Amino acid sequence: MPTPTELRLSRAEQVLHVTFDNGEAFALPAEYLRVESPSAEVQGHGPGQKVIVAGRRHVGILRLEPVGHYAVRIVFDDLHDSGIYSWAHLLELGRERDARWAEYERALASKALSRDPPRRA
Repeated sequence: MPTPTELRLSRAEQVLHVTFDNGEAFALPAEYLRVESPSAEVQGHGPGQKVIVAGRRHVGILRLEPVGHYAVRIVFDDLHDSGIYSWAHLLELGRERDARWAEYERALASKALSRDPPRRA
């Protein structure tokens, strides 16, 4: 299993750059990482329970916290912090980004949801 040789957060772009020891490298936007969080809050507790997280277009990353030698916890500025992103999950997110993002946009559209946060009255 490839492991990261670099995790670099670009705060200006709100992108996590991940480089693996097999040469694969990915730029993972904060919004994508947030809506694909491995937390039970997002993924549910079983098949078919995934929650569509809307309104996170402008979410940012506050910090990265190492979890042993196998993962990182990402703390988002919407205060979501319960997802533990294993190296395998980050690799999967990088490799499957286009397909997962397309599915996310289809799911939003099917539920008449938006990537934009709700407007306050």
